[in-house]
Amino acid sequence: MFLAKRLIGGILDVVSNIDPGQFVPSDPPPPRRPLAYGEPNESEEVKRFRKVFHQLAGDDMEVSPKELMDILNRILGKHGDIKTDGFSIESCRSMVAVMDCDSTGKLGFHEFKFLWDNIKRWQGIYKAHDEDRSGVISSTELPRAFEAAGFPLNDQLFQVIIRRYSDENGNMDFDNYIGCLVRLDAMCRAFKTLDKDNNGTIKVNVQEWLQLTMYS
Repeated sequence: MFLAKRLIGGILDVVSNIDPGQFVPSDPPPPRRPLAYGEPNESEEVKRFRKVFHQLAGDDMEVSPKELMDILNRILGKHGDIKTDGFSIESCRSMVAVMDCDSTGKLGFHEFKFLWDNIKRWQGIYKAHDEDRSGVISSTELPRAFEAAGFPLNDQLFQVIIRRYSDENGNMDFDNYIGCLVRLDAMCRAFKTLDKDNNGTIKVNVQEWLQLTMYS
């Protein structure tokens, strides 16, 4: 138990090194409601997106990890200027898990739109910071790419991310970049929620830590 507490403490120290003053999380998706119907005063853009979502998700109006993988890889196939091995089922399970606010194992309309809007924004950042147009972001380009996405990382956390998400040359392709940002965004939002007095530190026991991290 002592070893587990030391390990957890070390992980929390790394996460807490993200300056909470610089991290501005997006608003989380609103609570679930019957998603086949539009919201009051819904914009034309959202109405169009709802129709597209219905076509993608089917009558249950939810996107499973497999459906998310098919959607993302189908779209990626149209972008020859972005290098990727394709989104794997495991990476899509992880994305669904960290975005799944109501723990259904799938993404409803608002959850999917929240993820989709972020992916579109991060795709623009990815392409803008691929300065040599190689289709991947190199280790020298990555710090600015993360900062532009809202995550100014210290060197310790940056090295952890490089080891986890980059290839042996330090290059990061698109699916790994998106997967990493989805995880960072979700974990930072969770951290901010638990940081009640906004002092950049939290206290959790082993059970709380496992509940927070295992479904992600």
